[in-house]
Amino acid sequence: MFRNPTPRPIIRWTLLLAVPLILTGWVDLAFAKEKSIFSPIIHVNKQKGFIVVSTDSGVVGVAVSKEAKRHLGKLPAGTGMIDMVVEMRNGKPPLLKSWKVVGGESACKHFDGKRCR
Repeated sequence: MFRNPTPRPIIRWTLLLAVPLILTGWVDLAFAKEKSIFSPIIHVNKQKGFIVVSTDSGVVGVAVSKEAKRHLGKLPAGTGMIDMVVEMRNGKPPLLKSWKVVGGESACKHFDGKRCR
């Protein structure tokens, strides 16, 4: 009978390399990373639901949830400082979790993910 031409060591090495890479991808998706950003508010886009801020890596657009989108008009764009917590997502813009307006006047100084205070 014919034997499989692929030597067994090659299969073992392939499995040893592939399995950890796959598991690392699954673990990364399961544990979303949160990051704090303290920045001036550069621009607020109420229609698209984005806040543009500056970070160490440059200018970043932060996506907001439906709950936060209703309160975007209360942010002091161009004159205020914001301290926000975002969820970092692979291949997508960061998603806003909460904010605190530190500098500037705002009708919504603190947003906890559900409501303004």
